[in-house]
Amino acid sequence: MTTNHPFDAETWEQLPDFLGHLPEPVHLHMWGGENESEAERETAVLCRALADKFETIHFRLFPRRVNYPYYPVIGVQGERDGETHDFGARLIGWPKGYQLTSLITAVQVVSFRGQTLEPMTRIKLRQLQQDVNIEVLTAADDKAGSLMAKIAFGLAVNHAQVRAFLIMSDQFPAAAMRYSAAYLPHTIINGRVHIEGVVDEAAVLERVATAVSK
Repeated sequence: MTTNHPFDAETWEQLPDFLGHLPEPVHLHMWGGENESEAERETAVLCRALADKFETIHFRLFPRRVNYPYYPVIGVQGERDGETHDFGARLIGWPKGYQLTSLITAVQVVSFRGQTLEPMTRIKLRQLQQDVNIEVLTAADDKAGSLMAKIAFGLAVNHAQVRAFLIMSDQFPAAAMRYSAAYLPHTIINGRVHIEGVVDEAAVLERVATAVSK
């Protein structure tokens, strides 16, 4: 079992409380090159450490794709009918600092099939008939970012037309500049509806409805 990991000793010992009893397998698919950058190398170390520690977590490394500007990319995927299934949950950038929590949250959400959302949220989400992209801009020192990421990942896992992206804007400032994000977390739905800070699931659903109605 690897001892090369980014967690402090206390967190490493506590991880089984969060990931030791996952009901369904989770596959961490990372796109990037371990020799390309520190961020990609350390992200691979992180994902590999989780896979080595927990039998229900699996890791695969894929090369960079052509014409994509941001790396590394982690796809947190599950299984369906014995095959790997993409629920549309992505972390873009090295999930360090507080965003280690976001990665752990994404693993939990995928394994529990989105049951982390409130029942009423899941019921209302069934009415959605359009594609929705949710981007959560955050940073290593943004403690609140994981709260919005949890909602976004939950929506993606619960609906095939929703995709959720956590973007480390401290590593990719162009993303923050593109959306004029001066405060984190900053959530963008379909590139047009913006949420600053933390709101609850009901408020996110309201913004989703606004985004698909435009």
